Amino acid sequence: MGSRLLPGLLVVISLPLCFCQAYYLSDKAGLGRVFDGIGGLSGGGATSRLLVNYAEPYRSQILDYLFKPNFGASLHILKVEIGGDAQSTDGTEPSHMHYEADENYFRGYEWWLMKEAKKRNPNITLIGLPWAFPGWVGHGNDWPYDFPDITAAYVVNWIIGAKQYHDLDIQYIGIWNERSFDIKYIKLLRYTLDKSGLEEVKIIASDSLWQPITRSLLLDAELHRAVDIIGAHYPGTNTVMEALETRKTLWSTEDYSTFNDDVGGGCWARILNQNYVNGFMTATISWNLVASYYDNLPFSRDGLMTAEEPWSGNYVVESPIWITAHHTQFTQPGWTYLQTVGHLAQGGSYVALTDGKGNLTIVIETMTHDHSVCIRPPLPAFNVTSQTAMFQLEGSFASISEVQVWRSHFGFKSKKPSFFERLTPLKLVDGFFSLHLMEDEVYTLTTLKVGQKGSYPSPPASSPFPKVYKDDFNVRHPSFSEAPYFADQTGVFEYFMNLSDPGPHLYTLRQVITERPVTWVADADQTISVIGDYQWQNLTVTCDVFMETATTGGVFLAARVDRGGLAVRSTRGVFFWLFADGTYRVTNDLAGQTVLAEGESGTRAYRWYTLTLTVQGQYASGQLNGYQLWSNAVVLTPKNGWVAIGTRSFESNQFDNIAIVAKG
Repeated sequence: MGSRLLPGLLVVISLPLCFCQAYYLSDKAGLGRVFDGIGGLSGGGATSRLLVNYAEPYRSQILDYLFKPNFGASLHILKVEIGGDAQSTDGTEPSHMHYEADENYFRGYEWWLMKEAKKRNPNITLIGLPWAFPGWVGHGNDWPYDFPDITAAYVVNWIIGAKQYHDLDIQYIGIWNERSFDIKYIKLLRYTLDKSGLEEVKIIASDSLWQPITRSLLLDAELHRAVDIIGAHYPGTNTVMEALETRKTLWSTEDYSTFNDDVGGGCWARILNQNYVNGFMTATISWNLVASYYDNLPFSRDGLMTAEEPWSGNYVVESPIWITAHHTQFTQPGWTYLQTVGHLAQGGSYVALTDGKGNLTIVIETMTHDHSVCIRPPLPAFNVTSQTAMFQLEGSFASISEVQVWRSHFGFKSKKPSFFERLTPLKLVDGFFSLHLMEDEVYTLTTLKVGQKGSYPSPPASSPFPKVYKDDFNVRHPSFSEAPYFADQTGVFEYFMNLSDPGPHLYTLRQVITERPVTWVADADQTISVIGDYQWQNLTVTCDVFMETATTGGVFLAARVDRGGLAVRSTRGVFFWLFADGTYRVTNDLAGQTVLAEGESGTRAYRWYTLTLTVQGQYASGQLNGYQLWSNAVVLTPKNGWVAIGTRSFESNQFDNIAIVAKG
């Protein structure tokens, strides 16, 4: 038997002598479903928070790895959170409407991110989804659909604002609430979109679970007309029969959510193929796009790549970037899956797609169970072993004589991984080729001659947050509403021009949320924003504070803050509180249950004060305007954590001139 041997490749000249499983790729019986793309999700929440603080050229390099065609992940889809002023996993993103009469389409960083993605890929698909809503939307109730006309108008305003202020066309809008969904709201949203001239904006529902939305679609013709896409979160590559019966397009609208080491890359490789092979899902969106939030917040490094050190400029291009490239650099939305896709005899899977113009792209994965576990759902047992697979191209593909070959080998055994490596083109004979597939590999075979493993010079080395840090917030025209490195956990802290006090505190940072938002997680009763190095133990932090609420108002300065994100309510640390009723308190927790010290301070609202908090070993002390107010408070735990600022409740207060000196 004649053959041409390449690393990992065997071209079969004579079919009868090949003792291997044959797989047929053909369009003779028609094609499968239309491919809609692969994407990433920024938000749900605040997962891109630190990205905007990177200096150039590193910020643009990160964006290129994510969005630039034929360079890195080359994503087809960007899904963003419609900020809701509420904690939504790793932080809070600001709303475009803090209050009913308020509209501002320059808050946050999602507008900027969408524009940067669009700049690199003008054809990228844009999706918006609210995880939470400002309190006024629920009229005091923790539910966004009691007044569906208000909620619909709120969402539609965001879509209109995206176009009017940023020239961004939002193509899809998601409807999601972890507790349920509301049929009346979905119909009303469709009506409101159409009435606003947004007939082209499509609805994804329920953007959460297959059921009960699919059953409702089969029973309600009006609802069926309103919904364009059924979206599922973490479907485990499977769908349900009723979803197929709706004849709707099926997407995995949130998936992956896995630590981005090589096992995470294996998870991503497996589901990108098998979401279609098993579940006929034509788009898969990663939560999250880029791990650009403090490392000790929940779901650390669950992004396609890591960019969590804007102070150093360091970032890491992780394996999921190159696994994505196996698909995105050689297909585009609008291509079509072949019907002849499936599982390999010895484990693994293959998909094939065509542009309808003669081009063909095949992606094969052989990820083993233990090297492709995702964070959710549980992965049933299966076996994958090395194998030789023959592929026969038929129909309009029978005349293809050569394909380009790209391979990723995870190398769990050899400890020598290689990702997105271009191999010698493969010559086909009479439409036949075969591959020797080892465990934990991904192959792309394509008629397209595009493709590039993009690269930049290595970024700066990783380094911790600077031990000496100051910010006076004196930014006349800030590019973003958030101050650098502050990660809002509950509440929203924005740059503020204090025109009522044009003296030394003209530019400040202000907590602006005065009403509990409508949210799916347990926001703390107090607002809090963290900054710094989680490993800090001993430090002195100083900050000027201004209380705007008479009698009941209060602010705090904190150190060794040990939790955030979904666990923010149970945050512990050293909290130095100052109140407008003339008192102070020192607590060991954000909730204020464990009191370490308290007494009279003589403070009141509408005056500036300087707080200083020092923590050294097991002792903490605090100063007010340079005078010792309390000392030797015993702090046994936590041993380390972030610095933080915050307010007693949802109330407006200001902060200025923060300065940190950490000793370790």
